[in-house]
Amino acid sequence: MMESNFTAKDVYLSHFNPQTYLEKYYSFGPSPSAENQVLMHILRRLFMTFSSGRVKGDLLIDIGTGPTIYQLLSACEFFKEIVVTDYTDQNLKELNSWLKKDLEAFDWSPVVKYVCELEGDREKWAEKEERLRQKVKQVLKCDVTQSHPLGPVSLPPADCLLTALCLDAACEDLPTYQQALKNLSSLLKPGGFLVFIDALKSSYYMIGDQRFPSLSLTQEAVEDAVGKAGFRIQEFEIIPQSYSRSRAENEGLFYLVGQKLNNSVGL
Repeated sequence: MMESNFTAKDVYLSHFNPQTYLEKYYSFGPSPSAENQVLMHILRRLFMTFSSGRVKGDLLIDIGTGPTIYQLLSACEFFKEIVVTDYTDQNLKELNSWLKKDLEAFDWSPVVKYVCELEGDREKWAEKEERLRQKVKQVLKCDVTQSHPLGPVSLPPADCLLTALCLDAACEDLPTYQQALKNLSSLLKPGGFLVFIDALKSSYYMIGDQRFPSLSLTQEAVEDAVGKAGFRIQEFEIIPQSYSRSRAENEGLFYLVGQKLNNSVGL
């Protein structure tokens, strides 16, 4: 679909700036920006999914974590261990910086307070941060286009795979996207859950002056790919809010919960 101008992997390694990305998309200030609206909607949906108690277990693997931790704030209450992953070394460095409480690490406290408010006690945000830090057991390299996305690292089959705003940026065409979901399914135990968030009809996004192309997908294409990867879709919600036009071109986002079928084959 976008092979001619798709951002190659080495461009992500050399040009993806975690600090600028966090500043532009996750500052979570008092202004009602499009980015704030998107983030709040995602946080509310994640809270609803995990607080329901049906998506829980021993191990959650977050695929394409990027430099962010917002997607794990509700989940950390319901899993014993969390593994975070990303393709770029600078994102892994940023994650480790937050885990180690480095002074230069991004300040997630406004986002954490918002999630704690959803959970009923805004004042427990510092405890929440500590709980998440304790639950993250490994920070790993990941390449979703490989049959073994985590390379030589061997993990027990996960109870849940979470991936947010990753796959349409990592896959250059629809066959690659479909195969990436099959690759990821191999990390999940039968009956395990996929929590999947991404943009719809997204052709690019900006980080500062750097433009990163994205694979433009419809709801039908996403649902088809998820089904072909051996999942039964339980929830599919379209988030109508798009990002600011100066930062991305997309037509809303989707929030999907799927369950891996017991008889998934060909993965």
